Amino acid sequence: MADWSAEQYLKFEDERTRPARDLLAQVPTVAPGKVADIGCGPGNSTALLVERWPEASVIGVDTSADMLRQARERLPQHKFIEANVAHWAPPAGTEVLFANAVFQWVPDHLKHLKRLVSGLGAGGVLAVQMPDNLDEPSHIMMREVAFQEPWRHQLSKAAELRDSLPKPGVYYDALRPLCSRLEIWHTVYNHVLDDAAAVVEWVKGTGLRPFVDPLDLPERKAYLAAYTARIAAAYPPQADGKVLLRFPRIFIVAIK
Repeated sequence: MADWSAEQYLKFEDERTRPARDLLAQVPTVAPGKVADIGCGPGNSTALLVERWPEASVIGVDTSADMLRQARERLPQHKFIEANVAHWAPPAGTEVLFANAVFQWVPDHLKHLKRLVSGLGAGGVLAVQMPDNLDEPSHIMMREVAFQEPWRHQLSKAAELRDSLPKPGVYYDALRPLCSRLEIWHTVYNHVLDDAAAVVEWVKGTGLRPFVDPLDLPERKAYLAAYTARIAAAYPPQADGKVLLRFPRIFIVAIK
């Protein structure tokens, strides 16, 4: 895929940061010395960590140069590195690993969650949040349009870039032997957006990218027009004209 766009992502900064706030609220660590924000994006989640633990050494990790540029502008006193979590190990002594909406993009991510938990010291925490929305209309329709002509040839592999998440019991069985305490829960958000077009703008910054990035401009416009028409039917306006974007997410807090 092309690089992520921090500008597009931040169009819905408050809504995208809300799950990070909810995840952080369940991390019991009082005064960690080292904290890592995995998949830090434009630094909105990193800012929460800095506010919670102002004395900690907080680093952000991401694969996107544009996201990291934005994060460094937001938090110039903190360190941000370009790295893929699949090939990255936290600095020795890191006590909190925070990962908001990144592991759903990592192939075989359960293996890496186990690796990261195993590397923590006693009392260390891995806190993870992942969208669990591949069965929502917003994502079903991405795939439906992609399998139509004339996009089928170019986009037939796009849906494979992100796998459906395992059931909570799979995470429990894999992580529980490695930690002293494990919490797993789902939250379903209903984000209030202006209209169906706003739903499209939301997913342009995340899940829609594998479907539109391979297309040239005319093809992209045609794909988005077909997708937007389906979204308008799937997300009808409420009494005040707003629409509700239903968004399930899974949360995991593993304490070593």
